[in-house]
Amino acid sequence: MGILSGLLGNAGVVTPEKLAADYGKLLIQGETIEVGFVVIRDTFIFTNKRLILVDIQGLTGSKIDYLSIPYSKITKYSIETAGTFDLDAELKIWVGSDHTPIAKKFNKKVSIYDLQMVLAEHIL
Repeated sequence: MGILSGLLGNAGVVTPEKLAADYGKLLIQGETIEVGFVVIRDTFIFTNKRLILVDIQGLTGSKIDYLSIPYSKITKYSIETAGTFDLDAELKIWVGSDHTPIAKKFNKKVSIYDLQMVLAEHIL
């Protein structure tokens, strides 16, 4: 994907090599990491097969929740950009027939437009 190479210079974007070192054990045979985004303690990993959301929980970070979402199950998504006085942008992803979206907030280190572009390339 040509667009991914352009994203790698942005703050909050993590190289596939770093993500593979940290999360390679989550991948199946033939699955490759394309790009990832880190926001505080959450990581969004885009592979060639799915989106993996890594949520580090607790004060010590010893508890980690991994949510795997096949691209074919994402029915829609929305972004809300940060306003002048609002420092956070928000991404909402609806999966399957669930009426409640997965919602994540992003600080200005991650371009919500870059993240939605990668998501759009996979689900549209």
